[in-house]
Amino acid sequence: MTSSRSDAYGRAMRMLGDLGASKFHDHEQAVIREAADTMFFCERLETDDTALDAMAAARDLADSLVAGDRLLAETAARLLADVEGCGPEPVAA
Repeated sequence: MTSSRSDAYGRAMRMLGDLGASKFHDHEQAVIREAADTMFFCERLETDDTALDAMAAARDLADSLVAGDRLLAETAARLLADVEGCGPEPVAA
């Protein structure tokens, strides 16, 4: 675990808390929280299908929220970057 991953997790949770019910339904908050938690505890992204699936669900949700004019693209990108930052660095090929 690194401090940058911990910091990213904190930023993601703060943003989720700040935006909370004004931008996200409960099930949407759960998708983001699940992605952040799964990434945070992931040891190696390339071999963790659960983490990859959770990130895909978070990206799909963000795309849907932006398309529905419920979230600005910049806000979605910042949130996704923080959630991705909760995870380990990908291993170089």
